[in-house]
Amino acid sequence: MSEPDQAALECRGVTKRFGALVAVDAVDFAVAKGETVGIGGPNGAGKTTFFDLISGLTPVSDGTIHYLGQPIVGTAPHKLCQRGLARTFQLNSGFDGLTVYENVLAAQSFGRRSAGGWVMTPRADRDAARAIIADIGLEDIADYMVAGVPTLARKKLMVATALVSEPEILLMDEPVGGLTPPEIEEFIALVLRLKGQGLTLIFIEHVMHFLMAVADRAVMMHQGQIIYDGTPKGLSADKTVTEVYLGSAGTGGAG
Repeated sequence: MSEPDQAALECRGVTKRFGALVAVDAVDFAVAKGETVGIGGPNGAGKTTFFDLISGLTPVSDGTIHYLGQPIVGTAPHKLCQRGLARTFQLNSGFDGLTVYENVLAAQSFGRRSAGGWVMTPRADRDAARAIIADIGLEDIADYMVAGVPTLARKKLMVATALVSEPEILLMDEPVGGLTPPEIEEFIALVLRLKGQGLTLIFIEHVMHFLMAVADRAVMMHQGQIIYDGTPKGLSADKTVTEVYLGSAGTGGAG
C-alpha cells in the first residue's frame, strides 16, 4: 500500500452501514499517483458501495477519505468531478437523445474548466471534446445518436465523458462487462494508453484477464473487507482468494 504522503487517494477506516448490514467494513486503502489498481471480489463484496463512498454518491458512516491530501467526505459528486475525481459506471449511461459529440460536450460543463453550461462552451473546449473523441476512437461515430451506438462504443463514450473533465483519478466500475473477447482486447489497449499517460486508474472488474493485463496492483474484497492487496500474479497463490473468490475444490464459485 502507498504511503500517505504519496497517495493520490487515501481511505482510512472507511465504513458504510445500512442498518445492521455493514457493506464496507473499516477499509484502509491508498493509491499512489499514476498507479493502476484493480479491485475484484464476488458479488455483494462491497466493491461498488466502496466506489459510491469515494465518489460522494453515498454518505460515509465512519472513516476518512483524502484526495490529493484534502478531505473529501461529504463533498458532492459534481464538486469532486470539478476537482478531478471522475467515474464511470456499470451501466452504459449516456444521453440517448444526443449525439456522441454532444454527450462529451455536455460532460464538459461538469469538468475542471467548466464554463457554466455546454451551450456556451468556448471554442477551445469544443475542440478539446473533438480531440478526446478522436483519441478514444469514436471519431467515425461522433455525430451518431447515442441510442444507436453499440456496447463497446458506449463504454468508450463513458471514458471520453470522464476524460473531458481532465481528471487526476479515474474510477471505472466494470469497464469491460458485457464485451466480447475481441472487444475486451481493444479496451485493454485503450486503458494501457491512458495508463501510459500517467493517469491514476482505479477499477472494479470481474474479468480477471482484464485485471491481470492492466493493473499494477490487485485488491480483493469479501464481505466489505479487503482480503488481498498485492501483485496480480500473486492472486492465484493466495489461499484466501482461492477459497473465497476463485472457489476452492469442492465448493464451486464464490457467487
